[in-house]
Amino acid sequence: MNLIETTRMALDSIWSNRLRSFLTLVGIIAGVASIIAVMTGVSVVQTTMEKELSVLGSTTFQAQKWPARGGFNNDIDWRAIQRRRPLTVAQANAIREQGTLVDLVGAELWKFGLKGVYRDKSTNNNVTICGGTPEYAPNNTHFVEFGRNISPGDVKVKRKVAIIGPAIARQLFPYSDPVGRTFKLDGHKYKIIGVLEEKRSAMGGGYDNYCIVPISVFLDIYGMREGNRERSVNITVRALSPELVPDAVEEVRSILRRERKVNPRDPDDFEIFTNNSQIRSFNQATAGLKMGSFVIGIIALVVAGIGIMNIMLVSVTERTREIGIRKSLGANRKTILGQFLLEAIILCNIGGIFGVIIGFGLGNIMTFFTGFQVTIPLEWAIAGLMFCTTVGLAFGIWPATRASKLDPIEALRFE
Repeated sequence: MNLIETTRMALDSIWSNRLRSFLTLVGIIAGVASIIAVMTGVSVVQTTMEKELSVLGSTTFQAQKWPARGGFNNDIDWRAIQRRRPLTVAQANAIREQGTLVDLVGAELWKFGLKGVYRDKSTNNNVTICGGTPEYAPNNTHFVEFGRNISPGDVKVKRKVAIIGPAIARQLFPYSDPVGRTFKLDGHKYKIIGVLEEKRSAMGGGYDNYCIVPISVFLDIYGMREGNRERSVNITVRALSPELVPDAVEEVRSILRRERKVNPRDPDDFEIFTNNSQIRSFNQATAGLKMGSFVIGIIALVVAGIGIMNIMLVSVTERTREIGIRKSLGANRKTILGQFLLEAIILCNIGGIFGVIIGFGLGNIMTFFTGFQVTIPLEWAIAGLMFCTTVGLAFGIWPATRASKLDPIEALRFE
């Protein structure tokens, strides 16, 4: 008997006991769906996070007082971080002057929740102002679409100019070109010299609500203190080439430690991070979730496998006479073993296919309510189906062996 005929007989047997087969499949579907749903959900978030965290270019890294994006490590000692001294514009200038492996060094200061006004139009209180240097655009891959960038001269003579985001332009200048016009932000007048290109964030970030002004103007208006705490400068650094990034990071670390007079025996009192370091931190933070969901799914599949073994044993008992007839007509042990084993594998994989489809749907459900990108992790689908095949083999081997060893004469006498 060839494989096609054996497969047809296995499918006929499954179809003839549809209700029992369906109840057996529930466990397989639940186990596979739980694994695929969690892995798909994590992949959706991970894909989006990797895109969001890749704000810096491939040759750019950043030095801050605070961990990147608040950090993904729950073991962070926030009290110790709060006691750190802020980074300063002077330290950014030191990197610019002393660094030999870098070509662009930018400095940034931020303030959130401001309101923009032009004549009778105004924005919500959700505009973010960045006091930056000309390096802001290339170091953050956020370029000017219309107009011009901030120049070194703007910073030096403290020109009250601004580059606005497209959302601000749409709200305040819906029918006119904003470049060259003057508007108010937080009560201060700025001449608009450019409009940033549109840059959407799936995480709800307000890239389009940014306003960039010279850092010298920012310091004149807001100073280095906000309430009872001192502001800390974000320093963005671009290495001469991607290959030099690790060496450039170490060079910047040495310069900052020297400028900040950090004792050689003490750890850094600042953070340096790249795209890869942020993504690596996120992956480490989600590793436990992935492992937990995998273990839960495996347990569910093992329980389902035990159910399949019991059902197959019942099937062998019910089909004892059929097995006896087939053996008396020339079917050998290998043929009988193959049929029942294939039946268990097919049953598991049918459940696996439904589990994969349901898992993909559940894992991507959040994409309907957010800006996240739909993700189909095919590697997990393949892994799930391979494990289903393993479960079918492992838990189908005993019933199949038992069927193949039946004595044809005794089997024919079975009632």
